[in-house]
Amino acid sequence: MVEKSDLTSTMPDWWSHIYGPVRQFGERVAEYFSPSSEAATTAESYEISLELPGVSEADISIEVHDGRLNVTGEKRSTHKEKGKDFYFSERVYGAFRRSFRLPGDADPDKVLATHKDGVLTIRVAKLTPQSPAPKKIQITRT
Repeated sequence: MVEKSDLTSTMPDWWSHIYGPVRQFGERVAEYFSPSSEAATTAESYEISLELPGVSEADISIEVHDGRLNVTGEKRSTHKEKGKDFYFSERVYGAFRRSFRLPGDADPDKVLATHKDGVLTIRVAKLTPQSPAPKKIQITRT
């Protein structure tokens, strides 16, 4: 969140009492930042998309462990403007974590992630069902 550098020098003292709780609320929202997502399936793979506008690829980590796909990262505030006093900011910054349970036929060794236009798309390939060769059963006489 964009923060004012010195509230007391530019605003009356009563304003800082009003603005303080609003600022704290914004900080709490940032702590619970959770990107919106979609999950879909095709014949070949599972696809998960997360909206991550303003998040750099370097700030995203994707891991597969124990049948779960975990996406963690952080949207950093790099926007600083001196001389501006913001009354509010609806932009959310902070760390996030999303976890998705993978179906049994998901192949954890074949995961592909792409990041384009603020959307992270993860494709997890499905295991190819292998039909065992038919087993010939011998008939015995009793």
